[in-house]
Amino acid sequence: MSKIVLNSELLNKVFEGKEITSTDAYQIYQESENNPFEIYKASQILRNKNKRRIVTYSRKVFFNLINLCRDTCSYCTYKSEPGESKTSMMSKQDISSLASVGSKHKCTEALFVTGERPEQKYDEARLWLKENGFTSTAEYLVHASEIALNAGLFPHTNAGNLTKSEMSQLKKTNPSLGVMLENSSERLGEKGMPHEFAPSKNPRARIHVLENAGELSIPMTTGLLIGIGESPFEIIDSIFAIKSIHQKYGHIQEIILQNFQPKQDTAMRDVSGPEERYFKTMVALTRLIMPEMNIQIPPNLSPNSYPDFLQTGINDWGGDISNNS
Repeated sequence: MSKIVLNSELLNKVFEGKEITSTDAYQIYQESENNPFEIYKASQILRNKNKRRIVTYSRKVFFNLINLCRDTCSYCTYKSEPGESKTSMMSKQDISSLASVGSKHKCTEALFVTGERPEQKYDEARLWLKENGFTSTAEYLVHASEIALNAGLFPHTNAGNLTKSEMSQLKKTNPSLGVMLENSSERLGEKGMPHEFAPSKNPRARIHVLENAGELSIPMTTGLLIGIGESPFEIIDSIFAIKSIHQKYGHIQEIILQNFQPKQDTAMRDVSGPEERYFKTMVALTRLIMPEMNIQIPPNLSPNSYPDFLQTGINDWGGDISNNS
């Protein structure tokens, strides 16, 4: 690669193949607050160098297996309560039918999403699982993954804090699994913060899941949620936490960066989402910190501007939802 000279000494350090420290990243962020375009340029160059200007996506079908959840996050619209119209509890036949639709439409991925261990909070979930022959959501996921695989789809399960034993079982059918770190700061679980009533979002618990997956050599997708009350330095620390895990195990296949969007039916409905330039800066910093990583932003969270994020070093759009249960 020809020598590239930018105004920032720290950015030139990245181009020399040297790793930056968290202190370096703090400084780069502070230098970019007034003019982030140089780090955007740097992130593009690193993406093009490491990913050959290729941007990927996955044709997937979305399985909303069980959206009851024992946790309550202040920003979440996914969770349902028993009896609500949006409640989803997919039967084996539902899974089989949707898998067939996905296969017919040439999808390759079956994304299985559930709430966090709903059977531990709701009798409805526990009894429903029992009626279907299962003792836990994780056990049902193993069976659901087999249905999808038999239909010609590759399962990818995102079900919160799975145990090492549960992940070991899912590894037999799932080429990869997912769990969002969201942020490595325990401050977000304090009183009045978005994870106060979501113990599974404790970063120590999430990091433990990622480490267990590493010990099992399971490729993992993880990521951060930007704009829920964290500081920019906590975001940077979170990226470095993921980097540290990946350096130890080599199994993080992708980092997803999601920008919080307020929804009316949540406790955080009056909280503004992050400014787009700020979010772009965090995306670009992720590329600088982990130059070879696959980095995704979901287009549906930036519907009017997602192509602009190609300027911040991303190389993946995530899943194209071809059918939604």
